[in-house]
Amino acid sequence: MGHSAAVWDTRAAIAVSKDWNGIDQVMLRNPQGASAKVSLHGGQVTSWRNDRGEELLFTSSKAIFKPPKAMRGGIPICFPQFGNCGSLEQHGFARNKLWTIDEDPPPLHTNDSHGKSFIDLLLKPSEEDLKCWPHSFEFRLRVSLAADGNLTMISRIRNINGKPFSFSFAYHTYLSVSDISEVRIEGLETLDFLDNLGQRERFTEQGDAITFESEVDRVYLGTPNSIAVLDHERKQTYVIRKDGLPDVVVWNPWEKKSKSMVDLGDEEYKQMLCVDGAAIEKPITLKPGEEWTGRVQLAVVPSSFCSEYLDPQ
Repeated sequence: MGHSAAVWDTRAAIAVSKDWNGIDQVMLRNPQGASAKVSLHGGQVTSWRNDRGEELLFTSSKAIFKPPKAMRGGIPICFPQFGNCGSLEQHGFARNKLWTIDEDPPPLHTNDSHGKSFIDLLLKPSEEDLKCWPHSFEFRLRVSLAADGNLTMISRIRNINGKPFSFSFAYHTYLSVSDISEVRIEGLETLDFLDNLGQRERFTEQGDAITFESEVDRVYLGTPNSIAVLDHERKQTYVIRKDGLPDVVVWNPWEKKSKSMVDLGDEEYKQMLCVDGAAIEKPITLKPGEEWTGRVQLAVVPSSFCSEYLDPQ
């Protein structure tokens, strides 16, 4: 453990409580006062705050906190299907299921626990799940909060079936922004994307950054492992680093669609932006016994520091 354990007991930084539906939620804290909250409903991160207590994830004021419905906001997990590109319910069933705390998970790489408060969750299919998606799996999720406030999610999905299966996946991350018209995304320029507003037709990004003046619903393909979301008004940048997730979903419903969504306020599209690490265009296929790992790390830095955070491709 090293001498740091005496200074910062990561286990003491984890508290389990019940939400108003009686479902367990886990609060992670770091020594600087940052926090993250994870619900066992969906394995969903519902809050991520910096050391000043500012919320970094968006949750709709009209979000429905009532299982089995997924909550509009935070970071829902889309598995084994993203969107409606398959036979299952929108975004698959993982975000609507009750997960359990995994007391004895198989070890991860050593750096994935050192100096962090973290929780390990586990999802296995129910009889009901196997009827609509007949594949046995173990889905292990680690959510960790580092001393620097970075939030990391690591998903490990293992095939414990007798035959191969395929799935798509996304961390459907709702970022809180000051004003969508003041935001730009860097790192996706010149890439191809599938436009979900136009029958998944393929286009090439022409802008030198992605900015917003109307509804956007795209899957960017073959993306770099680091991208940046710059919020000019707040002078801060979200840096998203990922592994095992070749695609990036960018979504904002804009005015017209927002008004048709019962769990989103009419004007709330201005304060949110979804930027998801994902594997969608080419589904992941696992042979019996194989395991896939997909990781995303979210950091917030002052915008002036952004360039040194992005890896050159």
